[in-house]
Amino acid sequence: MPIESIILLIGLAALLGLALGAGAAYVLVRRVDRHNLNSAAARAKETVAQAQKSAENLTKDAELKAKDELFKKREEFNREVEQIRNEQREQERRLEKKEDALEQRHQSQQKKDRVLQHTEKKLHERREILDKRLQDAEALVEQQTQKLHEISGLSREQGEKTLLDRLDKELADEVALRIQKHEEALKASAEEKARRVLAVSIQRYAAEHTADTTVSTVDIPSDDMKGRIIGREGRNIRTFEKATGVDVIVDDTPGVVIVSAFDNIRRETARIALNKLIQDGRIHPTRIEEVVKETQEEMERRILEVGKQAVQEANVGPVNEKLVQLLGRLRFRTSYSQNVLNHSLEVAVLCGLMADEIGLSGMLARRCGLLHDVGKAADHEMEGGHPKIGAELAKRYGETSKEVLHAIAGHHDDVTIDHVYTVLVAAADAISAARPGARRETLEKYVKRLEELEALAQGFPGIEHAYAIQAGRELRVIANAHQLSDSDATKTCREIAKAIEQQLNYPGEIKVTVVRETRTVEFAR
Repeated sequence: MPIESIILLIGLAALLGLALGAGAAYVLVRRVDRHNLNSAAARAKETVAQAQKSAENLTKDAELKAKDELFKKREEFNREVEQIRNEQREQERRLEKKEDALEQRHQSQQKKDRVLQHTEKKLHERREILDKRLQDAEALVEQQTQKLHEISGLSREQGEKTLLDRLDKELADEVALRIQKHEEALKASAEEKARRVLAVSIQRYAAEHTADTTVSTVDIPSDDMKGRIIGREGRNIRTFEKATGVDVIVDDTPGVVIVSAFDNIRRETARIALNKLIQDGRIHPTRIEEVVKETQEEMERRILEVGKQAVQEANVGPVNEKLVQLLGRLRFRTSYSQNVLNHSLEVAVLCGLMADEIGLSGMLARRCGLLHDVGKAADHEMEGGHPKIGAELAKRYGETSKEVLHAIAGHHDDVTIDHVYTVLVAAADAISAARPGARRETLEKYVKRLEELEALAQGFPGIEHAYAIQAGRELRVIANAHQLSDSDATKTCREIAKAIEQQLNYPGEIKVTVVRETRTVEFAR
């Protein structure tokens, strides 16, 4: 056989083997797949069975839990329903009790109404009976009164008058004796206490007194300065006097120039301004006006500072700035050569001491005393006496205390005294003015003024004696009771006051008092 045939046979055999192997492999793979498929189906069935079993178990558990939950909810609902029923029953019981109580009250009220109606009926009956008895009694009294009038022969008014007159006569002596006894005891006690308070206050306070004058001297370095002060044809001195309102006296007195004015503020302003001009050396009208204006502004600040120091020293609490400025102006105001601000401070201290002694407010008393003469700072600018002016200014500038305003207006007895602080201020004012050395006035002028007062009063008909007291501030006139009646005495008092106003010159005010009395004297033997 040829080799090619052999090779072909071998190739055919190989191909046949390959085909048989592939078929066998295919059959084997199919068998394996079938086996696996059967195994998977068995496992799936087993899994489904287990899942069905688990689902049945879960369903049973859920049903059991749902039954338990339903049972619990039902029990809870039953409990709530039972609780609500119990509350309703309790409310029903309470309502029943309230209804019972209201019914009882209603019955009780009806019972009270019936009792009240019965009582009112009885009271009405009794009132009718009493009215009838009252009418009978009034008729009986009227009959008895008529019989008494017939018996006595007097009317009702005459009988009452006779009875009261007799009673007055019987009690008059006893009442007068008792009143006199109490008045004497009160007067003695009051005078003793007043003397003690005044003595203690005066003893505890002592102040120095310096009499002020109406002139000031200015030292100059040489007499040549006098000519510069006068200026060419007197223009410098005229300008200075016109700007300051003072009189400048340049005489032969070596080394000094005299500044004279009754207004101490102007005089002090002029003195300071003249010293400044002398030190500066430039003395001419324009410079004089500049220095005087500057000095006036300086004096305003100084016045305010002096007022603040006085308020602080007196310890009277806050004071309006306008009043403080008026107090500062009192530093440059004198009364009978007594510095008014020093006098006001002294009065304030004395008032405070006396108030402390009798249990009153010391601060309020000091405030009354400090402000009592504040009107003197403006009495040359306003009409009226300084008490009236001071009260108006204090009220205008915010002083609200009635005691202070009354003390300012009434410390010279110009108004009826209604406050005890006014009495303290009047007493302290008199003490300060009467202290030795406090005020200065020539004896001749003082005596002449008193004699003129007394002579003027004695010139009126029916006047027996006239006495000027209180340093000429008061005039006591003794009238003849047989020649003048009470109305005549009042008229004469007014006429004397008018005559003093028209004929005499005097500081402040003068109080005129006309005394008319009738005395009856008997001796028991």
